[in-house]
Amino acid sequence: MVGSKLPSERELCEMFAVSRTALREALRRLSARGLIQIKKGSGMYVTELTIEDAINSLNLYYDLQFNSNLISQIIEARMVFEPQISKMASRNRSDNDICILKENIESLIKCNPDNTQMEVDIINKFHLNVAKATQNPFMIITMEPIYTLIPRMRNLIYANVEGEKEPTLKSQQIILQAIIDKDEDLAYRASLQLVERTNEIYDKYFRK
Repeated sequence: MVGSKLPSERELCEMFAVSRTALREALRRLSARGLIQIKKGSGMYVTELTIEDAINSLNLYYDLQFNSNLISQIIEARMVFEPQISKMASRNRSDNDICILKENIESLIKCNPDNTQMEVDIINKFHLNVAKATQNPFMIITMEPIYTLIPRMRNLIYANVEGEKEPTLKSQQIILQAIIDKDEDLAYRASLQLVERTNEIYDKYFRK
């Protein structure tokens, strides 16, 4: 339970039949991950596992596993999840979510075409904010680590592909309008088409 005090090191060693060296290494790792708090002179306490903790762990895993196979798997996952996420966002979005998504679109329109990194970051934020508009924390935990990789993926996939900003912008505008209108079916279709386009480009230029 969050806030509970753990047994002493001696008691834990006896409970798990391990050496003090092994126990301290395990406790160090738990502390580094934010799962326990060690208070000098007081003891060890269970801390709360937050959404951010879960997301950071997945971010690290995906970053270490980043390769062409992971890109292909992420695109496949996006084709499954994103249409449903857009559909759910259309149903659950707040007025504030709409304002944020509109700002994303305006920023993309105004973005200097030579500043490809900023363009990628704005596109990424749109997808992340659609996920947040679902009001479902499990969607955020699932998708935010994936969206964190989108700038890296997009730089690789689109590095030598010209003219992709306009199709992406058009698709995002359709998704936004569908979310505003609470048109779940249109949001689903537009989101699926956007990811399918990414998959087609990946197939054409990178998949062996």
